[in-house]
Amino acid sequence: MSGKLTEGDVEAATLEWFEELNYTTLNASEIAPDEPNAERQDYADVVLINRLRSALERINPQIPAEAIEEAIRKLTRSETPNLFENNRRFHKLLTDGVNVEYQTPERIVYDQVKIIDFTNPDNNDWLVVNQFTVIENKKERRPDVVVFINGLPLAVIELKNPATENATIKGAFNQLQTYKQDIPSLFPYNEILVVSDGTEARVGTLTADWERFMPWRTIDGEEIAPKKTAELEVLIKGIFEKHRFLDLLKHFIVFEVDGSDITKKMAVYHQFHAVNKAIENTVIATSPVGDKRVGVVWHTQGSGKSLTMAFYAGKIIQNPEMANPTLVILTDRNNLDDQLFNTFAYCSDLLRQNPVQAQDREHLTELLQVSSGGVVFTTIQKFAPEPRQQYPELSPRRNIVVIADEAHRSQYGLEARVVTTQDESNTYIAYGFAKHLRDALPNASFIGFTGTPIESTDINTPAIFGEYIDIYDIQRAVEDEATVRIYYEGRMARLELSESERPHIDPEFEEVTEGEEQSTREQLKTKWAKLAALVGAEKRIALVAKDIVEHFERRQEIIDGKAMIVCMSRQICVDLYDAIIKIRPDWHDLDDDKGNLKVVMTGSAADPLEFQPHIRNKSRRKALAKRFKNEHDPMKLVIVRDMWLTGFDAPCLHSIYIDKPMRGHGLMQAIARVNRVFKDKPGGLVVDYLGIADQLRAALRDYTADSQGQTGIPQAQAIALMLAKYENVIALVDGFDYSLFFTGTASQRVSIITAAMDHILALEDGQQQFIQAVNELAKAFALCSSSDLDAMGKGNRDIPPVKLRPPSIDLPANFLDSAKTPRFLYGDKVRWLNYESEPDWGIVIGRFYSFAPHLCHWTWCYLIWLSKHSPSAASISADIAWEQDLEPLSEEVHL
Repeated sequence: MSGKLTEGDVEAATLEWFEELNYTTLNASEIAPDEPNAERQDYADVVLINRLRSALERINPQIPAEAIEEAIRKLTRSETPNLFENNRRFHKLLTDGVNVEYQTPERIVYDQVKIIDFTNPDNNDWLVVNQFTVIENKKERRPDVVVFINGLPLAVIELKNPATENATIKGAFNQLQTYKQDIPSLFPYNEILVVSDGTEARVGTLTADWERFMPWRTIDGEEIAPKKTAELEVLIKGIFEKHRFLDLLKHFIVFEVDGSDITKKMAVYHQFHAVNKAIENTVIATSPVGDKRVGVVWHTQGSGKSLTMAFYAGKIIQNPEMANPTLVILTDRNNLDDQLFNTFAYCSDLLRQNPVQAQDREHLTELLQVSSGGVVFTTIQKFAPEPRQQYPELSPRRNIVVIADEAHRSQYGLEARVVTTQDESNTYIAYGFAKHLRDALPNASFIGFTGTPIESTDINTPAIFGEYIDIYDIQRAVEDEATVRIYYEGRMARLELSESERPHIDPEFEEVTEGEEQSTREQLKTKWAKLAALVGAEKRIALVAKDIVEHFERRQEIIDGKAMIVCMSRQICVDLYDAIIKIRPDWHDLDDDKGNLKVVMTGSAADPLEFQPHIRNKSRRKALAKRFKNEHDPMKLVIVRDMWLTGFDAPCLHSIYIDKPMRGHGLMQAIARVNRVFKDKPGGLVVDYLGIADQLRAALRDYTADSQGQTGIPQAQAIALMLAKYENVIALVDGFDYSLFFTGTASQRVSIITAAMDHILALEDGQQQFIQAVNELAKAFALCSSSDLDAMGKGNRDIPPVKLRPPSIDLPANFLDSAKTPRFLYGDKVRWLNYESEPDWGIVIGRFYSFAPHLCHWTWCYLIWLSKHSPSAASISADIAWEQDLEPLSEEVHL
């Protein structure tokens, strides 16, 4: 036996794991056409008809043979030329059954043929076939492993050899795309696609792009497997165990149809197991002895929380113990209500009904005074009674479930407090909205879904909803590549303002404004107005506009995408728009279908005249959202106050410029707009013009300790990463003089490229190494390409040790004609002049040559390990300093 692992070994292991799950396994040659045990008439047949017929007869013993044949014809007939539409129709038949009619001596019977027995898995036919040859239109393809249930090819697994360096799971994904083109007849029946090299494994759907192929890291939902450890085994046993696979097929696959665009979505592991835990808790909470507290699901922003809510709703509706429940989906903002409603509307097949939005209190009352059923969307404010009144009871039923989005905000106050009228002529006792909701639905059970954790001081949320059901935090989301890392860049220092012109954030302000009653907010208008006056000053707006334009254009040169600007008032939104348009007039267009820059905000005819071009109704805002989400649309920048900061998903959005006081949950939800996975996007960037670093740090303290390292990463760390990646590239061209590319004639520059290729190809596996190193460098550079390095790092302290290979990270001396000999070397002790108004000293741990915008020329820049942090500290402060800010340190010092 060879000592090398082969693709055949991975395939054999796959079959063994399926056998452990009690599947029958066969090689496709055993059932091929013309074989003694043939189950296919020719290689174009992808459905094993005899197995299908036998299964349908066994599952539906009351259905006559001719009706079974009619069901088979309907099931195997492609009704449109669109593969995705055929797949959507097949899925509905698979989960709901096929409608048939047949004649009895007494009457015509209308019945349903069940395709799968979802209640008794062993009543189905479970088969796995390897090397399944399909010939279509003279093209022959051979998928590695096909999973059949009742003769239907519901899953395809494509494998690569982990011992072959160029055979990757991305290559397996590409192979599946080829199959979809060459043998499309296999895929109308497909529910799941899997790719693996034996070590790594990913699962996705028929319409999913590569970035939406996700890992499945648990078998039973209790223990999470470490990354890159037997991922394929965990995936197979986690998904294809018979009960789980049937559960996934029936309750955890949805199709979003938007015109001609069809997107098929399947739950990933954290959604699947969280929903099932929530279902168990709901049955207990709604029982006669239950406490009506289901619990809280905390799944970090960008990890599919809205879809998790829809999966939960679809499954709890079909649970027989719930006796056709009524679901009330609760938000505290109209735009969130609309966004979540749209998600549920896409999932109407899963819900077995169309959700309904309550238009007003009267409509809400009508919708909830029913005997059973219904999926009702409403804002919490519709449960507010008239002053000094108690909200009337709408229903005493126990099978009502209130599903609250973002379970930590205004809707959950129970406490009473004294409220004074505006003219101070009277006082009365007011309650939080949760009290009114309890009055209306006294026996309802509550479940909360949140993208941010419950704060340790929050006693209301656990009191109303219960404890955590499931947690999926930032750390795991980044590990799973469900989200990208977020980097932080502070740019207050770039704005040349005197101290009196600089706004300062009151740390208590945002916290107070999260109260339930409008009267509390009224008292704060003066404080808000004072801050807005500084933030919106004409001089400051002009500086912010100029910096945003320059920063965004630099970023676009490296990584194409979109950006959002967040302002603290509608007036500032409009003023900033005007200031940017003065700099870039070609970005402006009054037509909603044109223009690079838009303001998205609400308003009315009573607003000032300059507001009117930016005020749009719901349908026009929806059209702008569609433009912004389209990566190819020239609308690249949007200015908002509150709109689109929660529940808005635009994966191509890579930067968010914040010029608004924010904290806690609101801040975390806002910055999560840039954490969506999109193509080669290496990370999201938060650019701060108001000094929210402390608020961001405080918000992160509510996350798990590990999570803090994955969000709000200082840009200096991104630069350190870039330098390390740059060193890898330089090592590959060590000993090769490529200076003629920068200094030579045109013919010399062309010739040097060929010589460089020869140099790389002469290295062991040089081509693959070089491509990988350059790709990694490009991604690292994209994270920090827009930064002014002189402003980077100052004040950014919590950076892990920078591991660089001495002697330093030197560019070749002839890299540019202007390159001078570096003044300092790796390990030199230096004094940093004027560091935060007083000198400091440290040791050089890296250097690079860069353009200094404030000096208008190229110069050396150094990475400094500062002395004020002990080497034994958990982290080392690494800052960026320009050469002219440093001088040699003569006295003897020790770190």
